[in-house]
Amino acid sequence: MVEPGSTFVVMGLLNTDSIAYAAGKMVEEMGGKVIYTVQSERMKRIFFDRSPDLTDEEKAAMDIRYCDVTVESEVRELFENTGPINGVLHSIGFANPKTCLGEQMYTDAVEDIKQAFHISCASLATVSHFALERMEKGGSIVTLSFESQVAFPYYNWMGVNKAALEALVRALAREYGREHVRVNAISAGPLATKAAKSIPHFAHLAKTWRQMSPLPWDVVNDKQEVANAVVFMLGKYSKKITGQTIYVDGGANHVGGVLLRTEKPFKSMPARKKKLAQERLERMRALQKSHQQ
Repeated sequence: MVEPGSTFVVMGLLNTDSIAYAAGKMVEEMGGKVIYTVQSERMKRIFFDRSPDLTDEEKAAMDIRYCDVTVESEVRELFENTGPINGVLHSIGFANPKTCLGEQMYTDAVEDIKQAFHISCASLATVSHFALERMEKGGSIVTLSFESQVAFPYYNWMGVNKAALEALVRALAREYGREHVRVNAISAGPLATKAAKSIPHFAHLAKTWRQMSPLPWDVVNDKQEVANAVVFMLGKYSKKITGQTIYVDGGANHVGGVLLRTEKPFKSMPARKKKLAQERLERMRALQKSHQQ
């Protein structure tokens, strides 16, 4: 929960399907103020302005500013004009899918690798540096990661960047603790956002999650569950948590191999109760039969 009247910068807005939007709306519903950032006016025009879920009036009411995180002067200018803030969501990542993702890890597109690292990892340090000056009473910085302890097919250099991002979170948490600023990552399961759709064979990744996750994972609707965790980490109930990667992925990160048929999540709780009742009945019948024999 965030305090009413508090201000947060939510960076990486693309459209209404993004985690950034879901988290920002939660903050606003709790009485907080949100400053959203988009990479450029062109990106806003192509993606956000075409979002059919909001009226023109609703879009106009949002405080949306432009910031390319690879340009330090733009990051500096952004935070020079926010006034005091309580936290930042860094929901930013990019890698050229033609060179950095796909069937083969190796690529000679070194500039693309550098760009992906700059945007997806190093930019957090830049953002944090300038945001710190506006967190006069301490605050929270949250970034978004994806399971980096194992290698997934096709994810390639983004997997490397997410591992680096989590290492950077730990380093920044150590440095900024003296300023009462905490830095954490949320590692989300696969979500069908606009950004995720650029990952080759995203459907394969979603299928893998259904085979691994002890809790049912919905690649469309569970972005709200991720947003819930983001807001928790931004808010007052997480004041002693820093340097952590919090997994919001249905539990898939700790499972070895795929779930057995008997371990797979029930589609609904009533179905679970019915199945358990049926299993108990079958055990009773088997016990009665053994006694009769």
